[in-house]
Amino acid sequence: LEFENLTFAEKTMQSWLNIPSDHDFSIYNLPFGVFSSSSANRNIGVAIGDQILDLTACSDLGLINDIDSNVFQTGRLNEFIALGKSVTVPFREQIQQWLCDTESPVKKNPGLLVDRLTAQMHLPVDIGDYTDFYSSIEHATNVGKMFRDPENALLPNWRHIPVGYHGRASSIIVSGTDVKRPNGQVMPKDATQPVFQASGRLDFELEMAFIIGKENQLGSPVSIDNAEDHIFGLVLFNDWSARDIQKWEYVPLGPFLGKNFASTISPWIVTLEALEPFRTEGPVQEPEVLSYLQADRKKNYDINLEVIIHPENSEEKVVSRSNYKYMYWNMAQQLAHHTVNGCNLKAGDMLASGTISGKDESSYGSMLEIAWAGSKPVEMPDGSKRVFINDGDNVIMKGFAVKDGVRVGFGTCEGKVV
Repeated sequence: LEFENLTFAEKTMQSWLNIPSDHDFSIYNLPFGVFSSSSANRNIGVAIGDQILDLTACSDLGLINDIDSNVFQTGRLNEFIALGKSVTVPFREQIQQWLCDTESPVKKNPGLLVDRLTAQMHLPVDIGDYTDFYSSIEHATNVGKMFRDPENALLPNWRHIPVGYHGRASSIIVSGTDVKRPNGQVMPKDATQPVFQASGRLDFELEMAFIIGKENQLGSPVSIDNAEDHIFGLVLFNDWSARDIQKWEYVPLGPFLGKNFASTISPWIVTLEALEPFRTEGPVQEPEVLSYLQADRKKNYDINLEVIIHPENSEEKVVSRSNYKYMYWNMAQQLAHHTVNGCNLKAGDMLASGTISGKDESSYGSMLEIAWAGSKPVEMPDGSKRVFINDGDNVIMKGFAVKDGVRVGFGTCEGKVV
């Protein structure tokens, strides 16, 4: 449904839980995740305010009749989201009813709610494959200006295809996991031989990633009109990057060790249905894209994003405020292009947006751009300066959408460099 077409009742859903109006995990959201609390078991749940509704426990009590109980015993969401939207969408709506109805079985069984703030979160899905795109025209232009011809910052193919590369799924980690500074080969300035050392230019990249729910068969492309049916939901994504390692290695085959040491995601998957009210038009694409990439321009989403650097034993600082709506290539185009050659995607596969930057310097999505390759250091509250990320820095990403008093958020995506 378009947001403007929602009924008054749908706009004014009220949970019997006390949830502040500015909370990320409102009754309109209900993101899915995997957690553990008092036991070592990994359960499936949905976030509602500062609580988690334990769906594994709901299934054990026989409250979920239309879904095989084994789906909730796997400790991952792959099997659940693979059921398809004909199952997952009405089930999410049933959860909304449970949380609004004072006579619901959830209200009568308070043990089904777990304290979210003390629960341990895990990766929500087993990620079989991961692809990272390069889809912000502002980011691509900034990088091109820094390292190539400022008058021809974009490569010839950039406005014609959503450029991407296959990354390393095994090194994707959940928010709150420490990130170890990587070692590798770098070529120091004015040197003639590379050296092996710890990266001195560790960077973040502000991204979002979407998770595949519906699979396609090998040799069967997904059309752009059907692409969103294959997308279960989104998470925040920090594509950690060792710029000095990356600069030395990326020619001729692109990102490798400068990228695959760690990527951090937020633990809660916000469904595409929860984000429906926040659709918006994307940038005008010129020249006109090929027919398999053409679609209604209202495929972008108005999601506010910010990046915070919190040094150890010091005050934090917001270093970027951006928005997902800036993306030149949207999710539907990325998915259609990814599969146009017949590539098959599986439930749980993750496709990241690429760094999200806006036109203004305050909206740049990486330290490479914010500090402009080290030429514009960022001063922190304690007087120290940053051109890249220091040991002890905790990088925190946040994202939320809000419209007409309805808020849907992603929580945080954080990682501390050690």
